[in-house]
Amino acid sequence: MSANDTIDRQAEITTDTFTEFGLRPEILKGIEEAGFRAPSPIQKLAIPEILTGKDVIAQAQTGTGKTAAFGLPAMNMTQQTGDVEVLIIVPTRELASQVSDELYRLGRFAGIRTVAVYGGQSIRRQVELIGRGAQVVTATPGRLLDHLRSKRLTLNPSIVVLDEADEMLDMGFLDDIEEIFKYLPEQRQTLMFSATLPDAIRHLGAKILTDPVSIDITPKEVTTNTDIVQRYYVLEEREREEALVRLIDTEAPNKSLIFCRTKKETDSLSTTLISRGYAASSLHGDMQQRQRDEAIDSFKKGRIDLLVATDVAARGLDISDVTHVFNYHMPFDPDSYVHRIGRTGRAGKKGIAITLVTPLEFKKLRRIVKSAGAPISHEEIPTLDEAERQYRDELIDKLERQHIHDGAADLLQQLEEDLDLPQIAYKAISMLLDRAPVQGPDRIGFNAREVERMMNRFKRRKNYKGRPPKPRLRRRN
Repeated sequence: MSANDTIDRQAEITTDTFTEFGLRPEILKGIEEAGFRAPSPIQKLAIPEILTGKDVIAQAQTGTGKTAAFGLPAMNMTQQTGDVEVLIIVPTRELASQVSDELYRLGRFAGIRTVAVYGGQSIRRQVELIGRGAQVVTATPGRLLDHLRSKRLTLNPSIVVLDEADEMLDMGFLDDIEEIFKYLPEQRQTLMFSATLPDAIRHLGAKILTDPVSIDITPKEVTTNTDIVQRYYVLEEREREEALVRLIDTEAPNKSLIFCRTKKETDSLSTTLISRGYAASSLHGDMQQRQRDEAIDSFKKGRIDLLVATDVAARGLDISDVTHVFNYHMPFDPDSYVHRIGRTGRAGKKGIAITLVTPLEFKKLRRIVKSAGAPISHEEIPTLDEAERQYRDELIDKLERQHIHDGAADLLQQLEEDLDLPQIAYKAISMLLDRAPVQGPDRIGFNAREVERMMNRFKRRKNYKGRPPKPRLRRRN
């Protein structure tokens, strides 16, 4: 197959089981223990090509099973030499840990040892673990390049995988990637996976790939529900939790789904929300079926009004009265975005979808918006004063609409024995104001002027081919 040939998602695929790939029995056992039943489209197309030893450039979204798509054939071809045979380069620490864990799980019966290499961990410890005979190393560019430059590591992998290549571009890692490949052997099999293929990524592919097979399983068209109002808020990573709480306070949602990327994050965030007095629960794949059923039932019946979930765990949820969807972290691709926000705005009702995004994630948001045809607007997170005023306005509205309880007259008569009517009113209102949930710093996130400057910076570097400058925003005092 020539470099210009592309296998797309419409291709006829007849592979129904993993056994048809001719994988080693130990690898198949890992697949079975992991609960994989049938290969996904990217696995059906990529695994046979990789097993032939060809270079591959694959366009596939996160969540399509691409880790197994490159990991299974790569581990199947290891020779157990005691050296690093597979090197996987990923953009973030979280992804490095996630990929390493998944490949260990899939390859453990074949004796595959994996090590994740990223910043924030002991350099000596990483070198020691690799020296003990790891066949697979998953690494972030910065820490990997540091090891290679200092000669603490000399790697001679037969297979090199570049995962989430467009994320590498967005985070300014392209120069690092090119330098890393100078330390790697020329005789190797190289696999590149990316959700999108901008020009800079295609240029990189031309440098590091040899006559690659091209595979494309990206969705051709996704659309969003016009009954959903879509907004995004730009903030710093450390502000994410406070931003969510402030928006919950000011939006006063009736029932909300909050989407996180990882199981650990769903538990952590739901625990934080509960500690702050919200009726919340988590929903993820590691929960027992009884726990999952209990969380969903509580959400449906209104015992909790905030359900913190992963994409996988929320599949199949059919709850018609969800008023808000919060993307605590950016979804990975347009399909995920559309599926997430589609949980609200059902049965002719209006819904609100809110996405929290950092400056580094802003370009990804723009790609999702463009692909999904989503009319999404930027708004500023309310200040503390604005949030308090909004709470008071809502309180007035609720008091005006509040029905009078049958026992209210008797209780008022009792209170008037010790207090006059204005005192009773002041104290009752003060009790309600004391319950105001509004808290946190006065200002959270970036304002409209700062976001406009960021958008202009992205426009100016639209055709930039090298390392893009990182977004720089100065906060006004």
